[in-house]
Amino acid sequence: MNPSRLFILRPVATALSMAAILLAGFVAYRELPISALPQVDYPTIQVLTFYPGASPDVMASSVTAPLERQFGQMPGLNQMTSTSSGGSSVITLQFSLELNLDVAEQEVQAAINGATTFLPRDLPSPPVYSKVNPADTPILTLAMTSRTLPLSQVEDLAETRFAQKISQLPGVGLVSISGGQRPAVRIQVNPRALSAYGLTLEDLRVVVTAANVNQAKGTFDGPKRASIINATDQLLSNKEYQPLIVAYRNGAPVRLSDVADVIDDVENVKQAAWMNEDPAVILNIQRQPGANVIDVVDRIKKLLPQLQSALPSSVQVTVLTDRTISIRASVGDVQFELLLAVALVIMVIFLFLRTLSATVIPAAAVPLSLVGTLGGMFLMGFSLNNLTLMALTISTGFVVDDAIVMIENIARYIEKGDSPLQAALKGAEQIAFTILSLTVSLIAVLIPLLFMGDVLGRLFREFAITLSVTILISAVVSLTLTPMMCARLLRHTTKAEQGRFYRVSQELFDRTIAAYGRTLQWVLNHQPATLVVTVST
Repeated sequence: MNPSRLFILRPVATALSMAAILLAGFVAYRELPISALPQVDYPTIQVLTFYPGASPDVMASSVTAPLERQFGQMPGLNQMTSTSSGGSSVITLQFSLELNLDVAEQEVQAAINGATTFLPRDLPSPPVYSKVNPADTPILTLAMTSRTLPLSQVEDLAETRFAQKISQLPGVGLVSISGGQRPAVRIQVNPRALSAYGLTLEDLRVVVTAANVNQAKGTFDGPKRASIINATDQLLSNKEYQPLIVAYRNGAPVRLSDVADVIDDVENVKQAAWMNEDPAVILNIQRQPGANVIDVVDRIKKLLPQLQSALPSSVQVTVLTDRTISIRASVGDVQFELLLAVALVIMVIFLFLRTLSATVIPAAAVPLSLVGTLGGMFLMGFSLNNLTLMALTISTGFVVDDAIVMIENIARYIEKGDSPLQAALKGAEQIAFTILSLTVSLIAVLIPLLFMGDVLGRLFREFAITLSVTILISAVVSLTLTPMMCARLLRHTTKAEQGRFYRVSQELFDRTIAAYGRTLQWVLNHQPATLVVTVST
């Protein structure tokens, strides 16, 4: 049985089939995403809970512990770590690789709802979660600066116009803001004055809390009209806090300004950020686990001009760090190495085959196999990363082997006097099983990589599959296109038609083969010594 016969006798159909593979590969190349490594990330979710004024012990016992008990019941949870500090609790949940991140999100939300009854009642806000790995570095860092607006207004713009819009983009896990200064009213209590009036800090807290609420006031219902009672309860500046009556002593009111200094300030006086020498608000953008870095950053940069146009002209947005720059550079270097490897392989083929027609045949098999693999990578959802490009680079030496074996066998029949067509039919039939067995043996070496588990297995799976697909396509090309081209391009070359380069290189090869023959004869004559040397080394 000759699997190549149909392709040899129908060159047009064979050429069109190969052109279709080539076209599919080029189209897939434009659509393949770019990344540093295969997208292998544990589904990770971070849960944050804020309880201002609580000590680390209180946070651990009243907030972190109830949440951990609920999270510990979730299926697929691999690891849970928590950190309890003054006023905040951070719990990081890492799930198994097989669990979808959206499913994990639903489980986390259900666990938070179940833990609500066990959390402190005066918790300012329920726990919030974000689909982000805290160990992952930001993929993009932006700085917002202004020479005229205060940082408090710049941060407000960052929160309301920038962070929310960027967080809505697919693949964005968390947008954290640092360096901003939120406006706040700071009450600095005078302990002596407070003690003189017989008051405590709890008395002040109750008064301030009761005076600064925003709740329903009720309604007036009449026979013809109903009116809603409204009043301004929010206190926004120190002047509005100072007249608050804390208590009455000897019939006279004790106001907040009598026992404390009330000043306009910021929430955290120890927090600041700069871009070069200018105060700035920094936005650190982190991706969701499994999201492609290049795609996410491209979406953000595409949105930036629209967001910039909605800001005041005095606010400038600058990109501080961009992880995609190094990723694109590394992938570009590997792509250059791949092209260089292809060029070197073709050059070596020409040096040994010494004829242009014979060189064109394996030279066509190399790019066709590599480009065709890109189509398979696209169908399997792979990306152009360092490992898949490494697989393509390594395969340049493999894909040419089948073609050379086929060419040599067909050329042997041509030198015996057969016509190129008959030589192609005979040579392809004789060598087909050899090519198939060689392909299977090469792919079998990669099988252990396909069954490796955990993150390491996921990383090398794309490498192994890409290399296997390339070897498989090269076998198909060697059984179809290569014998067809041999039947059309190869012919017997007489000594008169041989050029000077051909004759000089042939003499060099003959001398090399003769030297090899002499050394081989010596080895065969001294077999015991050869075995001793082999075993000892």
